[in-house]
Amino acid sequence: MLRAFLRTTAARARSRTPRSVPDDDVLLDAPDDRLAPALVAAARGDYAPAAGLLSTTRERAEWEHRDRYATRLAAFARSRAEWLDTWRATVPDDPDALLIAARLAVHRRWDSPARAELLRQLVPAVVGAAETSGPDPVPWRTALDAARGARAGHAEFERLWAQAVRRSAHHYGCHVAALQYLAASSPCAHGECLDFAETAAQDAPEDALVRALPLRAAFTCLTSTAAVRTHRRRLDAAADRAIALSAAHPAADPWTAELRNLLAYVLLRLGRRQEAAEQLRLTGPYVTSFPWERDTDDPLGHFLQARADVRAEARVRAPGHPPRGRAERSGPGDH
Repeated sequence: MLRAFLRTTAARARSRTPRSVPDDDVLLDAPDDRLAPALVAAARGDYAPAAGLLSTTRERAEWEHRDRYATRLAAFARSRAEWLDTWRATVPDDPDALLIAARLAVHRRWDSPARAELLRQLVPAVVGAAETSGPDPVPWRTALDAARGARAGHAEFERLWAQAVRRSAHHYGCHVAALQYLAASSPCAHGECLDFAETAAQDAPEDALVRALPLRAAFTCLTSTAAVRTHRRRLDAAADRAIALSAAHPAADPWTAELRNLLAYVLLRLGRRQEAAEQLRLTGPYVTSFPWERDTDDPLGHFLQARADVRAEARVRAPGHPPRGRAERSGPGDH
C-alpha cells in the first residue's frame, strides 16, 4: 500500500496529458491526495487524519466524496481496524466513526453464506445510526446496502429510499444502491433498471455524478445477451452520456477514474473499441478494481490485457482504413 502511495504523486506528474502510461506506472485503486494521508496514518494506528477528512466532507456537504472516502476507509478497516477501535473508544458518539463502523459491519457480513440473516439482524442498528445523522445521506446509503443484502421487501426498501433522497435528491451512491436492489429483486428487469437510471440522470444537474447512472445500468445489462440486443440503442445512449461526462473532466483525474474504467469496460463489451481506447488513455495511471474484477480475480491484469489488445488493434489497422463506425459495433459475445 505504501509503495502505491509513494508512486501516486510521481505518476500524476507524468500523466497530466497521458499518452502511453507504462504498465509499471499503473496504480490499482490509488487514493487521491485527500484520502492517502488518512490511510497512511491509519496504517500507523492514528485515526485523526481520517476523522478530520470525514468531518470536513460532512461540514461542507461533500456527499459524493464522503461516500467514497467512507467506503475506502471501511475497506481498509477490514484488515487493519485498530485505528477505528481507538477512535470509537475515544469518541464513542462521533458520527464519522459511526459511519465507518456501520459500513464495516455490512462489509464483514456480506461475504457470509448466512448474509441475509446476519444483515437482517444488523439493519435496525444501521438504520438507527442513520436516523441520527441529520442531513447526511451517506449513512442511508449504508442502510440501503444492508437492506438489499437482507433481501428486504419493497415497502421497507422504499421507506429507506425516501429517507435517503429527502436528504440528497441526486446522491450517486444512494441511487447505485437502489439500482442494485432493483436488479437483484428482478434479474430480468433490465428495462426497468434503465428507466430508473435514465430518469435520475435527466433530473440531475449537469455536473452531478448521478448522470452516469445509466452507464451503471448498462453494465447490469451486459450479463444478458438478450438484454443487450433488446436495449442496444439505450446502452449506446448511456455510453454517449458518460463520454460527455468524462470529457468535462481533465485527463488522468483520480476522481473520475471509476467512471472512465467503467465506461471503457462497457464500450469494449459493446464493440466500440476506438472510443474505449480513448477512455483507457484518459484514465492515465488510475485503474479501479470495479468493473474489471467482474470477470477475474486479477482486475489489474484484466485492465492491462484489455488495454494491450486495444493498442495492438490500433497498430495493425492500416492507415488508409476507415475507423470502425457505429454501424460496425458488435455484441458482447464477440469480446
